[in-house]
Amino acid sequence: MQLLKNPGSFRDPAGQVYNYNNKIIRVVKKFGKKRYDYIKNKDIISESVNQNFLIPTKDVTDEFKDSQSNDDIYFLEHQKIDYISYPYEWSFYQLKSAALHHLNFQLFLIDKNTVLIDSSAYNIQFINHKPIFIDVLSLDEYKEGDYWKGHSQFLQQFLNPLLLRSKKGIPFNDWYKGNLDGIKTTDLNELLNFKDKLSLNIFFSVTLLSKLENQNKINPDKALDKIKKRKSLSKNSYKSMLVQLKNWIEKLEPLKKKTEWDDYSSINTYQRKEEELKIKLVRDFSQKNKPKLLADIGCNDGLYSFESLKAGTHKAIGFDIDINAIDKAYKKSIKENLNFLPLYFNAMNPSSKLGWSEDERRSFKERINFDAMIALAFEHHLALGNNVPLEDVVKWLMNIAPKGLIEYVDKDDETVKKMLSLKGDIFPNYNIKNFEKYIETNGNIINKSTISNTRILYEFEKN
Repeated sequence: MQLLKNPGSFRDPAGQVYNYNNKIIRVVKKFGKKRYDYIKNKDIISESVNQNFLIPTKDVTDEFKDSQSNDDIYFLEHQKIDYISYPYEWSFYQLKSAALHHLNFQLFLIDKNTVLIDSSAYNIQFINHKPIFIDVLSLDEYKEGDYWKGHSQFLQQFLNPLLLRSKKGIPFNDWYKGNLDGIKTTDLNELLNFKDKLSLNIFFSVTLLSKLENQNKINPDKALDKIKKRKSLSKNSYKSMLVQLKNWIEKLEPLKKKTEWDDYSSINTYQRKEEELKIKLVRDFSQKNKPKLLADIGCNDGLYSFESLKAGTHKAIGFDIDINAIDKAYKKSIKENLNFLPLYFNAMNPSSKLGWSEDERRSFKERINFDAMIALAFEHHLALGNNVPLEDVVKWLMNIAPKGLIEYVDKDDETVKKMLSLKGDIFPNYNIKNFEKYIETNGNIINKSTISNTRILYEFEKN
């Protein structure tokens, strides 16, 4: 079995990540030996793992003796994450949780004379609703007088996106996806008004830094001189900076703006008995199949994922375009300690291959690893709301998992009538006969359950 390098692991010459026999292996290079030896000898790794800051990691160098070389020194195995997600797919509260996890980890480490050498949001993943740090080689020895090297990166990748949503009510997701380094401080500063800038926190972390960044662009030589002459930072000052940011971020909340679907679970066009029937069918499906990893497409606030988890599903990933609904789902997942991770998802513009060589961040399609899926009250939003041919919608949904549930919504449904009221009915091929034909083109109809006179839930299996 060959070590296959992860295309997103190339930035740190100290070591890279590989896939090997369905395991995640980090190879520590000669350049990273001193860094790794320090955290290993100080027992930093095991303590960080025990405190739930760092992904479980073990040294498996002995298993790779034949692969060792002058450059490849150590081999580490990390716990494998069930589903990799990216900051531009997180809700406000997920990014906030990740930011606080990063700061808490820094505070934990600095008391052990260790620091994080960068502040990449991509170094954090989620195991269900819990953030976890995954890059062991970002840990290094703290030396008295060190300044926070990752400060600017933390602002761009954590704080600025949170402020964009908190102060202006603008979702950061699509902006973040368009610039993988996050949101520049100079760009955010342009959006903030005078009232926003009366905050001392914003003045020092956004307005003042934005001014310095602009000055440094004009006079790069002066910026270099400033770095060389930078006064050392005491450990207490370092910690105070982290604590101040932590206290600020803990208080941040998204600016409340009503979205189209954030009340859908409580206010919708179908009856309570219809919802109860769908819940029963989701439970029956989950009890029968006991999926290890379920995709809930159009999950809204997670109702059906939660019911699926209660009935036998091990883990669920929810996908929805409504940011308020995703926020609610994430908070409920934390409150009830569920194996559920909701993510921002626009089916008409899903995450694509991005970054260096268009291969650094994987697409939604490449990350599909589900053994079951549910898509309730969803297909008509693509077929009728976005003019995607019904045949393509059914095929796309069935390619997400080998088995699942798809709800068909007829044109006589009240929701659909509203959708077509301005557009008009320009969909001659949208009917139940074609819907069933397209399922059977790609697999088999296992079950067909009538929810109402306009809604039918189909259980399918792929060929």
